Amino acid sequence: MSENKQANFVIVDTGCANLASVKFAVERLGFAITISDDLDVIKNADKVILPGVGSARHAMENIVSKGLVATLQQLTQPVLGFCLGMQLMARTSVEGAGKDEVVQCLGLIPTDITPLQANDLRLPHMGWNTLTQVSDHAIFKGINADDYFYFVHSFAAPISEYTVARCQYGSEFSAAIAKDNFIGCQFHPERSSALGSKIIKNFLEM
Repeated sequence: MSENKQANFVIVDTGCANLASVKFAVERLGFAITISDDLDVIKNADKVILPGVGSARHAMENIVSKGLVATLQQLTQPVLGFCLGMQLMARTSVEGAGKDEVVQCLGLIPTDITPLQANDLRLPHMGWNTLTQVSDHAIFKGINADDYFYFVHSFAAPISEYTVARCQYGSEFSAAIAKDNFIGCQFHPERSSALGSKIIKNFLEM
């Protein structure tokens, strides 16, 4: 554990609002973590968390203006996206885009973010929901289908070969996606009680 405490963990400062709650969730587990938008600090981190709340357009504008795009695309260490942070890992999103337009995202995982097909259920999808399927990815060690996590979103990644956990709300969507060193959770681990903390711990100890 003491080795982990000295590891270099970084939350990317995307200019979004929930950075402090993510930092607190990590520190509560006994790990130290830095919030930074410094390219060298991010490049040299052992693990990187990409948080996010708000719209894809606004978040990508922040990431572009901070000069972070190439740095994030070239990371080879494990990177975990939370909620909008997960969606920013996709190729594109229609959230905040004009008619017939898309927001260009980071392109880390080849999927595209589209409106959640809630089929008459209220949007945003907000509150606790169970996972319907969980893969054996290391991030989900000790996590099972039917475990509850906290969601707040109106857009989602469709089911694809990159889906590592599923959730149902009007239709089935990706609760988590992964490719190589990049992992994204649609739910908020930092707001998902003990099981959310377990996912953060799994990631930091991977």
